[in-house]
Amino acid sequence: MMDVQGCVVFSAAVLIRLLLLCFGVYQDQNLQVKYTDVDYHVFTDASKFITQGDSPYNRSTFRYTPLLALMLTPNILVSSYFGKLLFVGCDVLCGLLIFRLSSLRGVSRSSAWVYCGLWLFNPLPIGVSTRGNAESLLAVLVLSTLWCLECERLPSAALLFGLSVHMKIYPVTYALPIALSLWKPASRDRGVMRNVLACFSGDLLLFAAVSGSLFFALNVTFYSIYGWDFVHESYLYHVTRRDTRHNFSPYFYMLYVTSERSWSGCLALLCFLPQLLLLLVSSLMFHSDLPFCCFLHTAVFVSFNKVCTSQYFLWYLCLLPLVLPRLTFSVRRGFGLLLLWFVGQALWLAPAYYLEFEGWNAFALVWIAGLMFLLINSLILAQIISHYRPVDVQQKKTN
Repeated sequence: MMDVQGCVVFSAAVLIRLLLLCFGVYQDQNLQVKYTDVDYHVFTDASKFITQGDSPYNRSTFRYTPLLALMLTPNILVSSYFGKLLFVGCDVLCGLLIFRLSSLRGVSRSSAWVYCGLWLFNPLPIGVSTRGNAESLLAVLVLSTLWCLECERLPSAALLFGLSVHMKIYPVTYALPIALSLWKPASRDRGVMRNVLACFSGDLLLFAAVSGSLFFALNVTFYSIYGWDFVHESYLYHVTRRDTRHNFSPYFYMLYVTSERSWSGCLALLCFLPQLLLLLVSSLMFHSDLPFCCFLHTAVFVSFNKVCTSQYFLWYLCLLPLVLPRLTFSVRRGFGLLLLWFVGQALWLAPAYYLEFEGWNAFALVWIAGLMFLLINSLILAQIISHYRPVDVQQKKTN
């Protein structure tokens, strides 16, 4: 049952988003600079092709699962604003899931509303969802997976995990910490063979079977309908992608200057090695606290990715409110780290502006700023890890 504080928080959050949706309609109709994200038009065009019985991949730059285009067919059949309302609803639902997860992890009810508000009133997710970007949809799937795991609802968690990996590939990095959390450690009281068999516990096998079955069923279905276009645009493109346009990635300039070389594809694949090493280490060290481990995984994946844009920050910002209650550094230090994070973005945005809008040859400056931003993110992660108080015994509450 939601109390008065919760009703006020969610009412205000919904009202802000609805006002921005209305403002977006006005801006799109009357101003030269449009409010709606270009990706929203890509989604809508792909959905239109589906309603006509064609492939969503007839729309260039649609590099997502057809399931997303299917979900947004009401954009064509009902209203062009359906998708935005869906993404805003998912955005608000993320706040509720953060509240539920915080309560399960022993945070008091009043404090849980505060951490919930850090997401609901964050300008970045508000802007992204109201402009028509689908990141909030994936955030709901990730948070729902963690909530089901915390509640020990393994079949539901497995279904949500399989769906989230199908929707976007990066949650597959959570597979190792989830498996380690479900794995039963060896015991001296058991023989070697029984210890080997114990590694494949019933819970682990159930999770793998359910999530894998859903993932492969969706992929086989869409492959049978759309063929190789589905495999390439939904998955392979993102693995082999070499974005030589400016972005926050520390690799973009290297990929830019080597883009014409025959071996540049191999170089792009080598960029995954630092990610893989850091993800492996964090899984082994922190898998007992899944929300914290998934936060670290996502922050590492985004920071060291070949392509990194501001929308990717939402992937780990939706998990940050679950980590904050267990950080032991002072509020002053926390605000200092937050300010440092914004300074890192500002240092990057300045040369990026002159590169994109003024036509200056500022690629090297953008790259240096990207390296500085990586150092800042690494420093912040180091501070979070060193000041994090692990969850030894989770206090489960019914809300």
